[in-house]
Amino acid sequence: MVAASWAETEFRDIDLGDRRLNRRAVLLAETLAKNPSASIPGACGGWAETAAAYRFLSQDRLEWHDILTPHWQCATERMRACEVVLCIQDTTELDFDGKATAGLGPLSYEAQRGMYLHPTYAVTPAREPLGVLDAWMWAREPKGTDGKRAGLKESTRWIEGYERVAEQALAMPATRLVYVADREADILALMVKARDLGHPADWLIRSQHNRALPDGERLWHQVTESVPLGEIRFTQAARQGQKAREVRQRIWAQRVELPDAARGVVSATCIVARELAPPAGVKPIEWRLLSNREVADFEAAVQLIDWYRARWEIEMFFHVLKNGCRVEALQLASMERLERALALFMVVAWRIARLMRLGRTCPELEAQLLFERDEWQAAFILNRKEPPETPPSLNEMVRLVARLGGFLARKGDGEPGVKTIWQGLQRVMDFAAGIKYAREIGHE
Repeated sequence: MVAASWAETEFRDIDLGDRRLNRRAVLLAETLAKNPSASIPGACGGWAETAAAYRFLSQDRLEWHDILTPHWQCATERMRACEVVLCIQDTTELDFDGKATAGLGPLSYEAQRGMYLHPTYAVTPAREPLGVLDAWMWAREPKGTDGKRAGLKESTRWIEGYERVAEQALAMPATRLVYVADREADILALMVKARDLGHPADWLIRSQHNRALPDGERLWHQVTESVPLGEIRFTQAARQGQKAREVRQRIWAQRVELPDAARGVVSATCIVARELAPPAGVKPIEWRLLSNREVADFEAAVQLIDWYRARWEIEMFFHVLKNGCRVEALQLASMERLERALALFMVVAWRIARLMRLGRTCPELEAQLLFERDEWQAAFILNRKEPPETPPSLNEMVRLVARLGGFLARKGDGEPGVKTIWQGLQRVMDFAAGIKYAREIGHE
C-alpha cells in the first residue's frame, strides 16, 4: 500500500463540491511544494498541467477559504495535542505593481498596486508551526477627495482576529490559546472585547501607546519606576541585515488599570524589557508588552517575553511566502484568482517552515513522517551518499536537503535556515520525480 503524500494528508477532508476539483487541489499543492520558487508554468512542467492549474484557479464558484478549510482542520487537531498554542497575527503587503490584475488597490504608497494578507499563524512555545488558522485578504480603496478611504476600518481585523481565536479557545478547553500581536494590535477596543468575553483566550500585545493611567501617571514611566524583577540574556538571531548578537535586558512588570471609553477599566500587566549596554551604534532592543495574564514573579514575566519573541515566526512565514514561494510574481487576471493561489501557497509556506523547525526541535523524528521514501533517498544520492536501508532522522534529512540549497554544514554554521531548505527541496523533488518515472517505465 502506497503511503499518502503530505498534501493528501493535509487536504484529506477537502470538499469543493466536485471530486475532480478536490483531486486537482491536492495535486496542485504537491506540485507547487516541489518547486515553490518557480512560476506556475515552471512548477507544472507542461502545458496540460499548467492549463489545468489555471482552470482550477479560475473557478469563480470556489471561495479561497474552502481551499484552506481542510488545513485549518488539521491545524486544529495539532493544537489539541498541545498545552499552550501561540496564535500570532500580523499584516503584510503583497506588491503586484505592474501586474494586470483586476481588483487590486493602493499600498503604503498610493501609486503602488497590490493587496494585504492578515493571517493567524499557530506555533507552539517551542516555535513548532502548527498551521494557518485564519486569514483576511483585501485591497484598499483609493483615498477620496477628503483624504479618507471607504470600506471596513482595518483595525477591525485585529479585534475580529481575537474573537476567532477566542471561539477556538472555547472549543478546546484543555489547550491554552494566547493571541500574540505587534504594536498595530494595541487597540483598547480589542482589550475591552476580551474582557467582556471573559478572556477565553489570553492576549499578549506589544504596547504602542504610552497611555495615561487613572492617577495621571504615564504607563511606561510608572512601570519602569518600580523595582526591576531581574535580567535576562538571549541570542538575537540575525535578521534584516543585522548580525546575530547577545542581548541583555532588564525586566520590569506591574499590574495596571487602563481606562476604557465607558468610564470603566481594563486590568492588564505591563512588562518592559530594556536592553542594557548594546553595541556601539546599535539601537537598544526594548519591548513594552501588555497582557491580561497576571505576572506573579520573574519567571512568569520571562515566559511572556519568550512567547512574544516567538512572534518572529510569522515574519519567517511571510519571508517564505514572498521570497521562497515568490507569490508577488504571480500573474493572474483577478484578485479572486490570486486569493485561491495564496490559499495553496500559505500551506506550502507553512510546510517549509515546519520542516525547518521540526528538524531543529525534534531532530530524532523519522524523516518518513514528512518525506516519502523516494524523496529521502534522492537527498542521499544527490549528496553522493549511499541511501540507508531504514529512514534517516528528520534532522539528517533536513540538513541533506539544505546542503543542496547552499548550506555548508560547517561546524560553526548551526542549523540550516528556510532559504537553503526551499532551494534544496526543488532539487530533491525533481530527482524523486525522476526516480518514480524510471520505476514506472521499468514496470511497463
